[in-house]
Amino acid sequence: MERVMSTATPLAPVVFFVFARPEHTRRTLEALAANTLVEQTDLIVYADAPRNESDIEQVREVRNLVHSVSGFRSVNVIERKNNYGLARNIIEGVTEICDRYGRVIVLEDDIVTAPNFLSFMNATLDRYVDEKRVWHISGWNYPIDEDGLGDAFFWRVMNCWGWATWSDRWKYFSKDPKRLIQSWDRGKIRRFNLDGTHDFWEQVTANDKGKLNTWAIFWYATIFEAGGLCLNPVRSFVRNIGNDGSGENCGKIDPFAIAQVKGRVHEFPDRIEESTLAVHRVQEFYKGFQASLLQRVMKRFMSLYPRDSEHRR
Repeated sequence: MERVMSTATPLAPVVFFVFARPEHTRRTLEALAANTLVEQTDLIVYADAPRNESDIEQVREVRNLVHSVSGFRSVNVIERKNNYGLARNIIEGVTEICDRYGRVIVLEDDIVTAPNFLSFMNATLDRYVDEKRVWHISGWNYPIDEDGLGDAFFWRVMNCWGWATWSDRWKYFSKDPKRLIQSWDRGKIRRFNLDGTHDFWEQVTANDKGKLNTWAIFWYATIFEAGGLCLNPVRSFVRNIGNDGSGENCGKIDPFAIAQVKGRVHEFPDRIEESTLAVHRVQEFYKGFQASLLQRVMKRFMSLYPRDSEHRR
């Protein structure tokens, strides 16, 4: 299904991946439709097929939603006839649209955007198109102290909650966990793990063992191997509403939650280099989260195993 409202557009298309969460999909679409530039933006939807009979009704609801969407320059819905799973759907969909348009903005069905999300993404895609060390534009940032970071910063880690890239970068995407495991030394893995602060690498090994089937960690690995950088806004343009246990690879605890989307970028960084201050702030975030998690585990342990004095009462 396609409805074209005008001729050529210089703006990047939005590729939207949906499956079986109608309420999340509705909220994501409503926020996106409220964006500035939406009328000049092509929307391409990849709607995955049911895994089993229990998915059929929700998949049908989602497909009805995306077929009824309006306000975009054009809408094209690709309905998968067989279940691809999230990783394959995204890898193949992003590749197809990058090949056709040369650039892409990517959303999943649980990413609520600020009204200026599309403006930010298109502005950064234009600004850094010829800066070949810039590989990825993120729409989200960690809930960290903003002081001294400016409006945006570069760093090594890729965030996938509302993002954008160019075809000449994405073409190098590779999902090959065995090669990474065989070729990366401890020093490289440590740097990949944000200098030992957070274990991103465990996702690579889990994919290799068949415990996970994901894509984002391999896009990060691709960028990392190339010495690429990712641009992050200091104030997030997106909010993830999917960490409620409803989606693939989603938990119910959300240490990354932000109160609201309030993205605003007036000045972009001119120097293409990693922000050591931003890296430090995110490292502190992970250290704080790990300490909090340990406290919760210990509290739970103590509740299950009372002290001897309590047993004797």
